[in-house]
Amino acid sequence: MNIREYFRNVKTKVPHTPYHCSVERVLMITILGSLCGLEMSTKIHSWASNEKIAKFLAENCGVLTVPSYSQMMNVLGIIDPESLNLCFMKWVGSLLPESLSGLVVSIDGKTIRQTKKMSNCNETVHMVSAHVASLGISIGQVSAAAKSNEIPAVRELIKLLDIEGCMIVADALNCQKKTCEEIISAGADYVLVAKGNQPTLMNSIESYILDEEVQDELNYAETIEKNKGRLELRRAFTSTNIDVIENKDEWPSVAGIGAVNRQVIRNGRTTNEWHYYIFSRPLSADELLEYARAEWSVEVMHWLLDVHLKEDFCRFENVNAQKNMNIIRKTALNIVTDYKRLLGIKTAVSILMLSFLIDSDSLLNILGF
Repeated sequence: MNIREYFRNVKTKVPHTPYHCSVERVLMITILGSLCGLEMSTKIHSWASNEKIAKFLAENCGVLTVPSYSQMMNVLGIIDPESLNLCFMKWVGSLLPESLSGLVVSIDGKTIRQTKKMSNCNETVHMVSAHVASLGISIGQVSAAAKSNEIPAVRELIKLLDIEGCMIVADALNCQKKTCEEIISAGADYVLVAKGNQPTLMNSIESYILDEEVQDELNYAETIEKNKGRLELRRAFTSTNIDVIENKDEWPSVAGIGAVNRQVIRNGRTTNEWHYYIFSRPLSADELLEYARAEWSVEVMHWLLDVHLKEDFCRFENVNAQKNMNIIRKTALNIVTDYKRLLGIKTAVSILMLSFLIDSDSLLNILGF
């Protein structure tokens, strides 16, 4: 599905709205503006209203007229986020391999901070996203009213995604028996962090892994990284001895346990952290190191949303508009990431976005118009 077809299938929450004819135009303008690194709706509208850009949009993108700012904001507020998300997921399928089998999918949530502060927002917007670590592409998201509702939102997202054959990695909040069950039912595997929310599980893994008498029985691997005065040692231990887990039969398909120790030396100071894991198929220590690192890929995407597109400063007091802009920003990041991958370039996202702003014709290349 190409980007224009993606727009045409989006529905609004208000049927027969006078703004319905503008949905495709508003989405096109907003995604193109986001691709240019314009983080505020006022900047995006001002850019699109420029005589030269308006002519470019009319001649190349099917945007014959630029809606007023108030109309653009009204449209963003009435687009159905669930419809936009489903269209997003269908479009993303055109960027992905025919099968995701063997790939790592990282799942995590992010709160849009401004929605905590706005009296006119009737809920704090928390978006739970799935991200393919090796490709750097988001493949879907669902919203939750707050971080406390992230656990059921993750399960809902798993049901939406085609993740058969994937390895799902997630943080300690989602180390839940029911979540494990949903992942296995979807034909995927899991690597989940066990922390204080599962104290019995964490303590049993910790006691076994740190027991000196069983060290020779564990699979072991380590990596050392040096970067700008920062030294990081990562050590991993894995075992298939799941008998140490109390009530192990309650954890669907659990097949192994492990731990990763991170020691970081920076400016003469040392930090030492342990993270404990359960997984649904036997893993070597090298594999656990790989999957533990992949868990952070979704955090990188969240960082890009905040640093380059200033999501946490978005002041829309309309919940639908906040959710829709989150999906639109991820669309822009996916396009840039896929463009970099296909061309094999290492240019920073911010520099690429600046080049699109300076030379609007370069947008035609990235969108394939």
